[in-house]
Order: sequence, then structure tokens, then C-alpha cells
Amino acid sequence: MSDRLFIFDTTLRDGEQVPGCQLNTVEKIQVAKQLESLGVDVIEAGFPISSPGDFNSVIEISKAVTWPTICALTRAVQKDIDVAVDSLKYAKRKRIHTGIGTSDSHIKYKFNSNREEIIERAVAAVKYARNFVDDVEFYAEDAGRTDNEYLARVVEAVVKAGATVVNIPDTTGYCLPQEYYEKIKYLKEHVDGIDNAIISTHCHNDLGMATANTLSGVLGGARQVEVTVNGIGERAGNTSLEEIAMILKCHKHLNIETNINTTKIYPVSRMVSSLMNMPVQPNKAVVGRNAFAHSSGIHQDGVLKNVGTYEIMNPKDVGLDDNSIVLTARSGRAALKYRLKVLGVSVEDDKKVDNIYQAFLRLADKKKDVTDDDILVLAGADRTASHAVKLDYLQVTTGLGVRSVASIGLDISGQKFEAAASGNGPVDAAIKALKKIILKQMTLKEFTIQAISKGSDDVGKVHMQVEYDGSLYYGFGANTDIVTASVEAYIDCINKFRVK
Repeated sequence: MSDRLFIFDTTLRDGEQVPGCQLNTVEKIQVAKQLESLGVDVIEAGFPISSPGDFNSVIEISKAVTWPTICALTRAVQKDIDVAVDSLKYAKRKRIHTGIGTSDSHIKYKFNSNREEIIERAVAAVKYARNFVDDVEFYAEDAGRTDNEYLARVVEAVVKAGATVVNIPDTTGYCLPQEYYEKIKYLKEHVDGIDNAIISTHCHNDLGMATANTLSGVLGGARQVEVTVNGIGERAGNTSLEEIAMILKCHKHLNIETNINTTKIYPVSRMVSSLMNMPVQPNKAVVGRNAFAHSSGIHQDGVLKNVGTYEIMNPKDVGLDDNSIVLTARSGRAALKYRLKVLGVSVEDDKKVDNIYQAFLRLADKKKDVTDDDILVLAGADRTASHAVKLDYLQVTTGLGVRSVASIGLDISGQKFEAAASGNGPVDAAIKALKKIILKQMTLKEFTIQAISKGSDDVGKVHMQVEYDGSLYYGFGANTDIVTASVEAYIDCINKFRVK
């Protein structure tokens, strides 16, 4: 009989902590519904006390999904737990995730405390949380750098206090796989009552070992893994949901099963990438653009003779459909809506469908092939329809040996404005013209261009970071014209600080 591994997804909490990846409540609900469809067991919906937005998102996600457990993060503080309890009031299955740092570094420098006091605070938090919910998960922050003997004492104390899950995070991504395996195994062998709780992994990817450490933890006895779609998260990210799911699917001899419907992995990956404006690197395992591509002659020859020579996964197992509908300028609204649904984007509002369709037709006239990534970009771009500042037109003159000149027209809450400027290149000229209209002291801090596929007619994505009034704002733009995409990204930043 196979062992059951529970999948705890923290895309909407740890994943959303990445600068520039913040989602609004509607977008979070959209992701949560897709995670439910994917088959995750627990959705960590947010850190309710951190902001009104996070609090509201946990409430709305609780209403929107049916069977997954909804989890809210807290510190080992009564006020945090009280707020989490309020946020979970509509959840069908609810969990409070509370905890405290246990490494000597955290105890000394973060809490200015001692080991005994940390255990007392941990136990008090778990007991308090159990007054409200039956399912309490405790995290020992920086467990990866906590010595095993003390960690076992902490875990034993919180299990006796009523913790149903104990999370052993490698918070800094420091552990080696063998070390993490031994840590989990040590807890299984030395904690009295450990069979009354599930051990969970939560590994970061600072040294590129998050997935290896997570698998090692599972082999050591952990039966919950904390993961994110595409491995997004703090710093270098978290363990990738798709990697763990496919490792266990490919290595059936491990006799460990998940509830994940792997055929939905690719669409969910693309949807999260689009909504969070986080590109998936082409060589990313399982979901990268090149994951099933073969360019070497030797590899191509082998695959043509027998696909198993170089592919250990069937592309269809992760949701890559060889028979997908190809969209062209002659495709109708129904085909576009169907493709969006396949990609995890449900659009019921007819006006929004029409907006996306009109943008699709304009793009299809410019491109030979409209890719899934293009469609997701169009669906995401529709979110800017309610922005106060909109781009009316942009005209740029540039060339070798001449100074670039840009003319721009903006619609600001229904009023029309125009300006022109020259600059050191077309993007510089366009942004200088924009600044003549938006008379605010803004500083461009980061400017990244990404092509979604290959070819001169490709849609380019631009990610920008703009500083205004001491705060950083992240913007996104997409267009077949990279100068236009750059201006749209800058305008996206402006709209964010205008409504602050």
C-alpha cells in the first residue's frame, strides 16, 4: 500500500512575498480555484495580520474553494492568532499555522531570548490556537540551522500541546540533502508522540537544493511538503510543486502518492506566471519552454526512434496537449474563451471577453502564431482597463546617427494630454515625454525585457521598478513593440502609486 503525501501550497503566501508579484483578491481567488482543481490538500491563503488585503483575501478564498484546507499564517502572538481566526470563519476546513524561530541565531539576535523561553512561547501559541481550531501547524523557523537535540525538544513540546502538523523549515536553504534527511529521521526516532502529528518540509532554494532537500525529508519520514507553483518565493524561491509531483510520479517504486492531477500542472504554471508577472525560465524542470525540446542531433535521432531514450515524462502527463487548438486571426470568440479556460482563466463577463478578443485580433494580425503565453498576457493586460492613466498613442522617430524623438498621448481620467521629448534612444525619449505629463519625481530603478518565445514578431514583456516618494512600485507591460511595452510598464507603476 502506498503512503499518502499531503501537498501544502504556499504560492499565495510565501510565493506572493516576491517583490512585484503581489496579486489582488480577485486574482488570488482565481489561483486558489486552480490549486483546488490541481488537487492540493492545503492552501496557505495568506498572513492575515500583515495587511487588510491579506486578511480579506483569506476570507474570500475561504468562501471560494470547497475541499482543500485553508491555512492562515501567524507568529507565536495571540493577536496574530485572533486575526487569523477571524479570517478563517468561512473556511470549510481551517488550519492555523503558527511558530517561532528555534536556531541559536534567531533566539539570540531576533528574539533576544533563551531556549527555554522559546519553548514556552511555542507551547503557549499552539495551546491558544487549539482553543479555536482542531488543526494547528507549528513551524520551527530556521530549523535547518537548529541542532537536532533542541529541535526535538521543541517539537515534542508542541505536539504534546496539540500541534497536528510540525513544520521543519530550511528557512535559509542551507542544509545538504543528507543533513536534512537525518534531521527528519532524528525527529521520527527521538520525539515522544511524533506519530500523533505529521512532519512537514518547507525548503528554500538559496543553494539550489530545495527539491532535493524536500525529497530527502520525505524519504526520512515527512508526509507533508510545502511547495509553490514554479518554485516562486522569498529570495531564490521555494520547492517547486511540479517537481515533487513529477518525481513521485516517475519514481513509482517509492510507493508515495499525492492527490495532484499532474495533467493540470502546465496550465496552472502558465497562469501563475502571467498573473504574477514572473517569467518561467526556459530550462526550468517540468514546465520550462525547453523541458521537452531536443536540439542536439543525437537526442533528436534517439527521440524519433523511441521517445523514451531521452524523455522520462510524457508531455501530456503535465498538461502539454499535442492536439491543442491553434489560434489565428480567423479564430472566433468561442475558441479564444475555450483556450483561456484550458489555461486556467475563466472569463464570464462578455465585455471582458470582447476586450481580450479585440486585442487578440490585433495581435494575430501581427504574428504568425499566437502562443498560450501570448493569450495569458492579453488576459492579464485586460486588467489595466480600469486604470486612471492610459496610453492613447505613442509615436517614435529613431535611427542610426539621429537623436530619438517621441510623441505621446495620455488619457488621465477622461482628460487628454500630449507631450514630446528627445532622448538617448527610443525608450528614453518615450519615458521623458511621459514625465512631461506626469509631473512627479520618479526614478527608474530596474528595467527588464523578456521575449516569451522566439521570433521577430514576438510579444515582449517588460518589467519595471520605479521609486516614488520613498517607495518602490512594480510595473508590467507587453506588446509586439518593445518601446510601447516599456511605456505601458511605466504607466502601470504610475497607476499603482496614484491609487495608494
